[in-house]
Parts: sequence; structure tokens; C-alpha cells
Amino acid sequence: MDGTVLIADDDRTIRTVLTQALTRAGCRVHATGSLTQLSKWVEEGRGDLVITDVMMPDGNGIDRIPAIREARPDLPVIVISAQNTIVTAIRANEAEAFEYLPKPFDLPDLMSKANQALSRRPRKSDPMPDPIPGPRETADPEMPLIGHAPAMQSLFRMIARVLNADLPVLIAGEPGVGKSTIARSFHDLSDRRGSGLAILTSADAGEDAVMRASEKARGGTIVIENPAGFDPAAQARLIGLIEAMESGPDRAQAPRIVATTGADPHADVASGRLRSDLYYRLAGVTVSVPPLRARVDDILPLASHLLARAAGQGLPERSLGDDAASLLRVHAFPGNVRELENLLRRLALTASGATITASEMREALNQQTVPRAAPLPVSHAAPASAEPGPGVVASVFSTAAGSLSDNVEAHLQRYFDLHGDSLPPPGLYDRILREIERPLLQVALDATGGNQLRCADLLGINRNTLRKKLTDLNIEVTRRRKLM
Repeated sequence: MDGTVLIADDDRTIRTVLTQALTRAGCRVHATGSLTQLSKWVEEGRGDLVITDVMMPDGNGIDRIPAIREARPDLPVIVISAQNTIVTAIRANEAEAFEYLPKPFDLPDLMSKANQALSRRPRKSDPMPDPIPGPRETADPEMPLIGHAPAMQSLFRMIARVLNADLPVLIAGEPGVGKSTIARSFHDLSDRRGSGLAILTSADAGEDAVMRASEKARGGTIVIENPAGFDPAAQARLIGLIEAMESGPDRAQAPRIVATTGADPHADVASGRLRSDLYYRLAGVTVSVPPLRARVDDILPLASHLLARAAGQGLPERSLGDDAASLLRVHAFPGNVRELENLLRRLALTASGATITASEMREALNQQTVPRAAPLPVSHAAPASAEPGPGVVASVFSTAAGSLSDNVEAHLQRYFDLHGDSLPPPGLYDRILREIERPLLQVALDATGGNQLRCADLLGINRNTLRKKLTDLNIEVTRRRKLM
């Protein structure tokens, strides 16, 4: 490795480690704890590579990149930072830093990037780059998109690279990992943030709603939540909308499509839940969000962030005791970041002091996991002809994720949350009932072998009423015999 490297970091240890490593590799090194000194060296024409921290006593390293590029367009800059947020990654990418590496960085990785930068320095005859956009002032500091783990840093770099690309984005991941937050970030942090944002869910995917979303998001972004949950007619409408936007006279102002899906969208296509032609229209770029268990080192920084956010929203200020933090770190978190946030908000309300104790954490974690309802003993089971009592019905509709009512409430609350400060489109009552009614009728028909008379009797409704509902909901009925 050959060249002169300029290092700017206020941490003396990091300056020493990098100086020793680069010197052993054959480089000449100038190190400082001041951006002012770094700028002076750059203006004097020193250095073939800059390695700079972001938060420095006399300024921000990313903010200095435009001046460095104006003075020395051929000088590559590697950004290192302990500010491990998506905004940092995006700003470093926008400033056209050669590379962005989060702290604590892997030294061999940084040395490899430095070698690449020194080897690929642009020729003096290369054209001047385009002007650097200014720093983002509209980034939402409350977005819990922080992460030290390599999986999250890889995600941040991917988002930064495609943030303003004219391609649809499919965000895949388990429930609760933050897909909706990331989907909104594709709008809020992009060049489209000055235009409209519309959100489509299966509960409001009618023809009128799709057209309203297209008009609202003109030049902006449409977020489609879980398209595999849309009925076939709604999926066909989405395909028509995308085709019209791609080929219509207004395509210059067409909104960008960002969709969220489960962890395995290919399984949805294989099962028929998601039309393959819709999938390929949505998956211009696929971004996979890792579950919380794949980034254990992020749990405690996330916890501190979420507790601070809760305090900013009016809840008591809390911090984690060491023993409580240890318990939190080993929890499996099947509900991912959403589960973590719910847990911490509850502790912010119920903890007895400013510091959350291990016993309080243990009790909250025990309450977090709702036990699966045990089956009724055979000797106490009600006869088949008897009307089940309220206790039996409650136990049937209880699951590991809570009661049916709790789950419906959680989904409805999330639906409202997706619309931010706005309300969902009018007609919500009928849309929600329609969403619940369809699977109920389909399951009941399946249980009765497609016999509409038996199905109506099971549901406790008139047969003509059932027929009308089946027609209105476009549910196909197939009569079949049960095999003995």
C-alpha cells in the first residue's frame, strides 16, 4: 500500500491504532483531533486519502466533505462513525464518501477499503463531480433505525445506495422488525419527501382508494403494506395502477412504489397468495430486514433510544440497571423491535424508580409471553350438541399471541398508526367488517364441505343472506364430499 493518509478523529486511541497499522502497511500518516487542521492539510495539497470521524469537537466530518471535494476533487474520503443510524449512512452516501464504516470497525476491513481508495484514485483528467446536496434537515430523529450490528449496517448502506433510485422497493422481514418505518424512510429521507405519501393496506384497496392514493402520492411515494394479503381483485388493480404509472402520459410524476412483505415473499408466490406478475413489478430492489435475534448487540442501544423517545412523549424518564440490561439482552424477542418497544413503554410506566431493576424486568418479560391456552380435559368437555359457555369460547380464541380481540385491536391500531397524523379513508367500518367476514365465510364453507345450507346453519344466518354475501365478496363455492 502506498500513499499519504490524513486521519481526523478525536479519539487518541483510534488515531494511534490507525497510524500504526497504516505505517506498517507502507503508508505515510498525518493524524489530528481537529477538522480545522485536517482542512489545512487538504488545502496545502497533502494526502492521498482522508479517514475522518463524524462528530468532532470543531465540527462534523460529513459536513466537511463538500469543501474537501471542492478543494481536491480527486481525494477519496472514508467516514468512520459511532453515530450508527440510517441518517448517517445516507448522508455519507449523498456526500459521495468513498466508504462509510461504523464504529467499532473491523481493522482489516478498514485497511482493505483504504487500499482500494488509494488504488482507485481518479485521474486528474476526470470530470468534476456534480454539486453535493446539503445535509438533510427533515430526517426524523425518532425513527428507531439504529444499529451497530453488521447486518443493520449492510442494510443502511443498501438503503443509502437505492434511496433515490427510480426503482420499486420490496422490504422483506418478520413481523415487528420495522418494515413500515423503513418504508416511510424511503420517502421521508429521499428527494421525494416534498411530495405526497400514500399508504395502501388490504383494508382499503378498493378501486377508489387506489386511485386516491395515486393522486395523493403524485411525485411522491405509495407504500403498499403486505400485498400478499390483498384479495385477487385488489392485486389485479395494483398491477393496473403500476402499468398505468409506468406508461401513462404523467409518468414523470409517477409515485415510487415501496411495498412491505413477510420474510419469504417467494413462499407467498409459490402458495398463490401473491401473484407472480405483481411480485416482479414490486421487487425492483429487495431489502431484507434482519430480526432482532440476528443483531443482539443492538438490543441495548435500541432500548436506550426507545426509553428516551418514550420520555420525550411524556412518559417518566427511565434507564436500565445492569442486571435488567443483562436479562433484556438474552430475551428471544419473537416480536422483534415492536415487542421491545411495547415492553419498554410498559416498564417506563410501571417501574418504581428512575432505574429499572432486574426484578421489574423479569416480571415484565414473564408478562410479555402469553401462554398458549391449554386444551380442555376430556372429562369436562361440553357435549357436541351443547352451546359452549363464554369460558370455552374465550379459550378457543386465545393463542400464544393473545386473544382474538387483542390481535384484532393490535392490527387496527397499527393500521391507524400507518396513517400518521391523518385518518384512514372514510368507510372504515364496512371495510374492516368485510375483511373479517371473508375469512370467516371461507373457513365455515370449508368446514361444511361447501354445503351452503349447513354453512348458513353453522353461522346462524339465513341461507339467502349467505348466498348474497358470497356473491358480494366474490367467494367461489365448491361442493365436495367428505372421504370416509
